[in-house]
Amino acid sequence: MTTAFQPSNSVAYKNRHESGPQPGRFSFTESGHRVEIYGRAWLPTRYGEFTIFAFRNDKDNKEHIALVKGDIWDQERVPMRLHSECLTGDVFTSLKCDCREQLEAAQEAVSQMDRGFILYMRQEGRGIGLANKIRAYALQEQGFDTVEANQHLGFDDDLRTYDVAAEMIKLLCPRSVVLMTNNPNKVNQLTQHGVNVAERRPLQIEPNQHNRFYLSTKRKKSGHFLELL
Repeated sequence: MTTAFQPSNSVAYKNRHESGPQPGRFSFTESGHRVEIYGRAWLPTRYGEFTIFAFRNDKDNKEHIALVKGDIWDQERVPMRLHSECLTGDVFTSLKCDCREQLEAAQEAVSQMDRGFILYMRQEGRGIGLANKIRAYALQEQGFDTVEANQHLGFDDDLRTYDVAAEMIKLLCPRSVVLMTNNPNKVNQLTQHGVNVAERRPLQIEPNQHNRFYLSTKRKKSGHFLELL
């Protein structure tokens, strides 16, 4: 368990993060959707001090977030995590997945580095939304795996797209990133959308009795790189 961080609340720290991309900066995806930095602020957390960026776009009209440590603009091999929202895990500490543990591990890892960032994408339930994810949970209680449950509801296994995330990264201006993920699709899609992914690093959490089958399904059916199963 991480020791609680005591924020400095220092003007000097906050001033160091006034450089770099500012609200109003925008770009467009390949399909013409506008992505804009809408706001930024200093954010002290239990893991350390960050700069938080809010983004808006006209593709999904969702407000995505970046949590940035240090100066990442114009830097090579910047560590990053691309994390999809999971209300049940991130907020309510569900044991059915490893989402919260991955988010916390990424935030702790970035806090210990000179620079790095986390994108928090509002793509609940691999893109099917919160209510449908709960419906999928109910099907899993009947014996469906996570892929089968989504398909039974009429969805593909994974509806997430990463063109907006790619533009968010470009607006934050790292030259290249080291992506903390077990999902090869994230590497492939970011690369296809023009992000220079220099390396993939695993971010694997020890499974528990409630999420072992879920993780096994991700490895077997979704191609995730997972070994502790």
